[in-house]
Amino acid sequence: MYMMTEIVATTKKSPLIIFIIVALVIAGAWFVFQPKPIEKPKPVEKVTNNVIAPIKEVKQVKVTKEPIVIKDEVVEKEVIEEKPAVKKPSLPQLDESDNWLQAKLMKMTWRKELLKLIIDDDMIRRFVVFTDNFAQGQLAYEYSPFIQPSIAFSAKETDKYNQNKDRIWQWDEKTTHRFSLYIDLLRSFDSEELVTWYIELKPLIDQAYAELGYEDSDFTDTLQQAITRVLDMEIPKQPIELIRPSVMYKYNDPKIESLDDSDKLLLRLGKENLLVIKSVLLEISDKLARQRTQ
Repeated sequence: MYMMTEIVATTKKSPLIIFIIVALVIAGAWFVFQPKPIEKPKPVEKVTNNVIAPIKEVKQVKVTKEPIVIKDEVVEKEVIEEKPAVKKPSLPQLDESDNWLQAKLMKMTWRKELLKLIIDDDMIRRFVVFTDNFAQGQLAYEYSPFIQPSIAFSAKETDKYNQNKDRIWQWDEKTTHRFSLYIDLLRSFDSEELVTWYIELKPLIDQAYAELGYEDSDFTDTLQQAITRVLDMEIPKQPIELIRPSVMYKYNDPKIESLDDSDKLLLRLGKENLLVIKSVLLEISDKLARQRTQ
């Protein structure tokens, strides 16, 4: 406090000292804040002969990568393989499918000479209509996929009579041989290939099935019903007896006679033929069931 009073007092007595202090302050400020002098750029040396110095060759350095080991940890990379798109086979129109079907059948059987047993007119519609009727226990002979056997049915006359005094006729097992060629044709096909072909033909089959008024139904269900009817058919243990009250034969046993027409057709095929058909259709039924679950 004393010094401050003294300085103030001194400044009042000496204006010259104040002038000197202010001049020193201005000079110091000018020295601190003045801009630095700009240096002139050095002259660029001229390039003689326009020759560019060659680039020095860079030596290749071999880099060795050491595997990184992660202890107590296995890192697995999930690789998702894209399945190739399955190209759907091109199908002909339903009304123009007979020639295409005949060519297909020629490739699927080694018993080509037996294909003459198949009616080659409107083949898909025949198959659909006949199967639909068969599943219901009926026979649509006019839509049969096969021609009729060339050998007619026959029976042996006996001396026995039933209670209605109708003569008993004995079933002739030899007549079942007339279906042998049909069974041979069926056995010449591979069941796996038949199911694959059925899936391929399904659009045309569905179209033919819709024409019958089943737009909202699946024909495979009907096919399975027809197959089940064959598999469930029981073969009589006793010899089959017939009667002939008119031109047509009838079964002497009322229970057999009351069976549906499709079941009575299976009986006419004979025991051996029916067993073969059962075994083939059982394979087809299993493969169809697996196809529907995939």
